[in-house]
Amino acid sequence: MRHRLRDQGHDGLVTSTAPRARILSGSFLATAVLAAATLVLPTGFAVRGPGPTEDTLGAQNDVPLVEIRGAETFPASGELRLTTVSVGGGPVSDVFAADVLWAWLSPERSAMPVEAVFARGVTQEQQQQQSQAQMLTSQQAATAAALTELGIEVPARLTVAGIPEGSGATGVVEEGDMLHTINGAAITSHAALLEQLTAVTPGDNVALSVERGGAPTDLTLTTGESTTADGRRRAALGVLVASEFDFPIDVEIRIEDIGGPSAGMMFALAIIDRLTAQDELAGEVVAGTGTIDIDGAVGPVGGTEQKMHGALRDGASWFLAPERNCGEVVGVVPDGLRVVKVSSLHEARAAITAIGAGDGDSLPTC
Repeated sequence: MRHRLRDQGHDGLVTSTAPRARILSGSFLATAVLAAATLVLPTGFAVRGPGPTEDTLGAQNDVPLVEIRGAETFPASGELRLTTVSVGGGPVSDVFAADVLWAWLSPERSAMPVEAVFARGVTQEQQQQQSQAQMLTSQQAATAAALTELGIEVPARLTVAGIPEGSGATGVVEEGDMLHTINGAAITSHAALLEQLTAVTPGDNVALSVERGGAPTDLTLTTGESTTADGRRRAALGVLVASEFDFPIDVEIRIEDIGGPSAGMMFALAIIDRLTAQDELAGEVVAGTGTIDIDGAVGPVGGTEQKMHGALRDGASWFLAPERNCGEVVGVVPDGLRVVKVSSLHEARAAITAIGAGDGDSLPTC
C-alpha cells in the first residue's frame, strides 16, 4: 500500500508540474523572441559614428580634391584630412534597438533622439540637397578666406540676402540691395567691407550707398555689434550678405558623397598649402573640422568626438578643433591623438606650420 502511495505520489508530482514547466518554458521563449524582435525594430533615435576622411591635398578616385589654375603651385608633403560623421536615422535610414545599444556601449559612437539631428518632416532627398548646398557654399567661402589670408584681393559683389529681426537695418535696407560704398569707401570685397567696419564704433551711424532696382540710393544706417574671430568688438551692418566672387585664381574643389559645411577650414588650409612655397606640414598628418567664414572665422560643428576617432583610424596624429567645440572634446580625446584648438584660419595656418616644424606641443589645446 505504501509503495502504491509512493507511486501515486510520484505520478502526481510529474503530472501536476508538467504543464507548469511547459508554461515557464513558453514564457522564457516568448520573452527571448520579444527581446530579439525589439532589437530589430526601428527606433526614434539617430546614431552617429566615425565616417570616412579625405586628404584635401590628395585625390579621390584619382581626381585631385583641390585643383588650382592661374597661379604657381607647390608640392606639399603630409596630409590635411577632412573628417566626417556617419549618421543613421531619420530620413537617412532606419536605426534599430541593437544599433542604439551598440552606440551606448561604444566610445566611438553616440545615440540621441532623431529630432536632435534632423529637422522634423525633412525627406532624405531634401536632406541631401541641403547638405550639398552647404558644401558648395563652404567651398566658395574656403577659397575666399584662403586667398584673403594670403593677401590676395578677392573682388566681390555684395548684396543684402536678409535682415535679422531687431536689426537696426530694418526699414532702411531691403533684400536685394547691392552694396556700393560705406562712408564713401568702395565696397569691392568682403574684406574691404570688414576693414571699413573695423574703424566704426558699434552703434554709430554709417553712410551707405546701394543699388536698388537699378538706381543708386543713399542710406543712413545705425550699426550693430559683432565679435571677430580673435575676440575683438567690431561694428556690423546688421544684415545677411550674399557674396558673388570674382576669384583672380581658378580654384576647383571636387568631392563626392560628402556634404555639409564642416570641411571648410580643411579646404582653405589645402589651398594655402598649395599656393605657398613653404612645406607647412613637412610630412605630418593633420586632420580637423570646422566651418569657415569669408573673413576666416572657424565655426563649430557636430560630431567632433566621432571625427576624432575617424582621424586616428586613418593615420592622423594631430586634430584641429574649433575652439567653440572644446566642451565636446575635453575628456574624450582618443589615445594617440593631440588636439589643437583654433578660432580662425590664421590660427589654423600657424598651427600646421608649427606642427611641421616640430613645435606642435606648444600649441593651445582644449
